Amino acid sequence: MGRWTKEYVPARVMSAPAKAIFTMSASLTALWNPERADMVAAVGETTGESALRNIRRRMTRTREGRLVLQEQPRVTSTSLALNELRQTAPVGSFGRAYVEFMDQRGFSPDERPLVRYVREPSLAYVMQRFREVHDFWHVLTGLDTTVQGELALKWFESVQTGLPVATMSAVVGPLRLTRPKRRVLLTRMVPWAIRCANNCEDLMSVYYEHHLEEDIDQLRQRLGFLPVPNWTTLTKGS
Repeated sequence: MGRWTKEYVPARVMSAPAKAIFTMSASLTALWNPERADMVAAVGETTGESALRNIRRRMTRTREGRLVLQEQPRVTSTSLALNELRQTAPVGSFGRAYVEFMDQRGFSPDERPLVRYVREPSLAYVMQRFREVHDFWHVLTGLDTTVQGELALKWFESVQTGLPVATMSAVVGPLRLTRPKRRVLLTRMVPWAIRCANNCEDLMSVYYEHHLEEDIDQLRQRLGFLPVPNWTTLTKGS
């Protein structure tokens, strides 16, 4: 049993009617204002139990997945030893690409909110892990952090995990785009994201921290990632 399971305490245990009301309220708020990350997170937690069980079941089928569930690693600046990683990660490695991705955007792995509304501790950990590997998936897919890139990754996440919150974001998010950008997203980026997600291994079962020194191209090939097309010319000026 990992440290997370031992220490996790849900912020709130709700009855079924209360949970339904809370989920509806959070969903409406998230749809009205997608910048409310707290509400998006809450929707993910209150609607994801079935998908989380399926993810956990798949993770138990592989050695790495079982080890992740057993050790319950967190993705933080401390656990990754980011300062050391900046100095030691080989050029061309997954770890080097991750550090550069985070530093160029001023991101920190410590920014991910903690799960609060999943009752079962082991499922809460799976949801937390899903949040914390998000930037690993950005690096491995090659998708950027523009609105289009994030939405393409949501489609990728939806196929890989089956989590309702990823599907909701993937379906509703394009409405925020201009028509030309939406066309590029839906006709080029989304079909690629779906093909890539289907081609990949179960990525929630990967112990990414054990592969930071691995050549990123070899890691991508082994996990089944498809080369990301260059959409710059298609989206420029849209």
